[in-house]
Parts: sequence; structure tokens; C-alpha cells
Amino acid sequence: MTDVSTAAIGDKIRCDACPVMCYIKPGAAGACDRYANHDGELVRVDPHIVLERTVSHGGRLVPFQAGGDWDGKLVHEPSVFVTAIGAGTTYPDYKPAPFIVSSEIDGVDMVTVVTEGIFSYCGLKVKIDTDRYLGPETATVRAQGEAIGHVTTSEYGSQMLSLGGVHHLTGGSKKEGRVTCDALMDLSNCKPVELTVDGGATVVVQAGCPPIVNGVPEERMRVGCGSATIGMFAKQWHGKVDEVVVVDDHITGVLSEHQAGKLLDIPDTGIKMKGRRSTPGRYFQVAEPGTGWGGTKISDPLSVLGPFDPKEARPGLTMLMVSTTGEHAAYYELDEALRPVEKQMPLDLKLSVERIQENCEPALCTVLFMGGAGGSLRAGVTDNPVRLTRSVKDALTRVTSGGAPVYVWPGGGITFMVDVTQMPAGAFGYVPTPALVAPIEFTLKLSDYAALGGHMDHVVPLTSLRDNTETRPMPYIPGRRA
Repeated sequence: MTDVSTAAIGDKIRCDACPVMCYIKPGAAGACDRYANHDGELVRVDPHIVLERTVSHGGRLVPFQAGGDWDGKLVHEPSVFVTAIGAGTTYPDYKPAPFIVSSEIDGVDMVTVVTEGIFSYCGLKVKIDTDRYLGPETATVRAQGEAIGHVTTSEYGSQMLSLGGVHHLTGGSKKEGRVTCDALMDLSNCKPVELTVDGGATVVVQAGCPPIVNGVPEERMRVGCGSATIGMFAKQWHGKVDEVVVVDDHITGVLSEHQAGKLLDIPDTGIKMKGRRSTPGRYFQVAEPGTGWGGTKISDPLSVLGPFDPKEARPGLTMLMVSTTGEHAAYYELDEALRPVEKQMPLDLKLSVERIQENCEPALCTVLFMGGAGGSLRAGVTDNPVRLTRSVKDALTRVTSGGAPVYVWPGGGITFMVDVTQMPAGAFGYVPTPALVAPIEFTLKLSDYAALGGHMDHVVPLTSLRDNTETRPMPYIPGRRA
């Protein structure tokens, strides 16, 4: 059952859970697939999710003291957290949140207010662990040919996308809004989505999984830029090779010129690099960006070199060229004309390349949902919505999304981000306005809730949640306190 308002026309009922206001015939669901007509009553299709912290992931319980008949149970019962998944919504704004649940935690009376928010103002921040060039900054990102976002500034070892937002959801064509909504919901629910970047690559993104760039699964993110790689492995190369070049789209490193090489008394080799010299041993723009060596477009690493200086170079000088992931590597010796000739790589240098690979973390896609909790959502918590915002800023109210911790941005409003992989499966839905539906919970002391003008006459005890409620184990989140 749900307290969403309805109006009947014949055997159909009208749902006001979102602005679409569907008329739903018996046995059918609305356009969002979230509400249905069951024997003339409007019901929420999905169960309301309650999370219970349990011992999972193979952990074993250790008794607190030796001896005695300990049954393996913890001193406290597993804590229960009421999520907003399946709870329903506050739309059209005047109603209290669907569930305002009281409980006692460590002797303190608490209340959790839950609702499924309808987010027109929302989007995704996507981190893709790859050196490969996905496209120029600000380039349009498309799904099914429709613009849904853009490439933003890259971070250390990762390419970044900004997807969604109100302009793509509502400011373009109807198809653009629908495709944007579908892509955001699928990505938020940890499903794979194929994206194309104007002037760049095609990439399949799935939260918690390796990216697939132009049909090739990415295995690892880089250990560091070319300069950092020189610094990390200079000692391991000392005495085994005369010169090392770590090819990188951003900062290519050269061992003999680098400060690390100087401190190890590595002599000059006469090497000449293309690109723009920054500081000793660090070069910018040695090649155009791409999907080849070190995130550049090159397939032949020698193309980043100029002629060796005969005043310092000598026949037989040895050189290792390697990418920042160790995926590409080659070994050379200078011939009598001081030209690099590729040779079989010595075993000790192979081991150093493998060490670079070992220090590269697995490449993954990270998807953060970002939304703003607006007036309708806050009005479901209190009749004076600004007090909720102040309570969040003052750290009196804890915000979660599907039970997962969120980051609340400083400044005005309640703008939050959440890692979608830390949320229960199927946490996100949609309404065809279009907008995303996402769970959000506010937890605070019962006395603080009363002080901010909360809907105290709608508070119910946790024990009252029985019908249409599903209990699931609390997802394991590394580093999160139980």
C-alpha cells in the first residue's frame, strides 16, 4: 500500500507520485514501472528495503574470552537501517515523507526520514582508469547518438566524464532527455553503457568494472606519470641500463637528465627528446594524445627521439623505453652510427617492467551519482525546509543514499554525491518527465527533529515496518564502520 493520492476514472486510478499523473488500469503499472493498480489500490511495485548489518564476506567471529559456552552471537543485535529504496515519494510536495521512523541507538532516541527523491537536477561524475585518450576536454559524450554530457579535466591516471544534468534532461529534444535519463539510470544501477566521445574513443562504462576502450578491455591504470615512474624505479635500473625513457602523454621522463638519475651519478647519454622540455628529465607534448604508448598516438617509441649527440653518445649504449603501465616496452642498443637498434630485452630489465605492471592498480570505472535535494524533498522532512539544510550543515543530520554514505558539498542547498557501487542493487528508478528517482535518508536525534519543525505526528516506531518490507544484509564497504 502507499499513501500516494489517487483519483478514479472508471476502473482506472490516477497516480500523483510524479508530474506525469498516469491513469493506471487494473493489473498494470504506470509509466515509471514503480506504481501499479492492484485491485483498485495504488501500490508501490518494489519492496521497501531495510538493511541489516550482518557478518558477511567470510569473516569469522572470535569469542571475547576463552572458555564458556559462547554461541557466536554478538553482544548487540544486528543494527537495522531503514533505506528509502521502495519507500515512495513526497510528490507533490505538501506531504510528509513516506516513512519517518523512530528507533533507539545506544540509548539515544533517533529518527530516520526516508523518501525516494525525484531528481531533475542530477548527473554522474565518472572516473575511468585509463591512460588512453578518450577525447578532448569539453568534447560531447553521446549515448545512442544523443548528447548526454562532456569530457572534463583528467585526473591522475584517469579520464573524467560529467554526464547528465538538467540541461540534457530537460533542455534539449525529447529524445535527448529520454536517452540521458536511461543512460544515467543504467549507469547508476551498475549496468554497462556504451558511450562515444566526439573526436575521440568509444568506451563501455560499468561501475566497478574495467573500462572497454575501442573494444579493448583496460587492465591497469598507470603507476604514475613518466617523471614519477623514473623516480620510483631509478635505483632498480641503475647499473643495468644506460638510459630509460618513460613515454607518457603528459610528462615523459628521461633517466639520465632526471634529478633521480643525477643523484645516482648516471652519466649523460646524448639523448635528444622531441616535445617541450619542462625541467631536467621532464618533457611535455612529446606526441599527440591517443591510445598507443603511454596515452599517446604513437606505436613506434623511437618517434619521440631526435638524433643522439655524438659528443656524449657511444656505440653499444643501452636504452629501455617503457610506458607508464608497463604494457609497452622495448630495449635498444646504439649501432656504430648511433642509431637505436631493437634487441632482445635482458631478463633483469624484463623484471623491472613487470615491477611497473605490478605497481599499477586494476583499471576500474567509478560512477558517482550527484543530486540536489530541493524544496519538495526537504518539505517532506519539515514544514520549514531551510532548517533541514542548516541541520545538515551543522552536522546534526546525517545524509545517506540507500544506506550508503554521501559527500555533501559545501555552500547552499543539499547537493550530495554517492558511490553507486556502495548501494543496494536496483536503487535507482525514473519518472518519464524525465528525471531520476534516487533514495535519500536523513537521520538525526528525535529531539533535534522536533526542534527543526519535523512532522512529529507521522513518526512511527521501527517495529511497525512489517508489510511490503524486505530485509537485506548491509553491503560491505571497506573502511566503513559497522
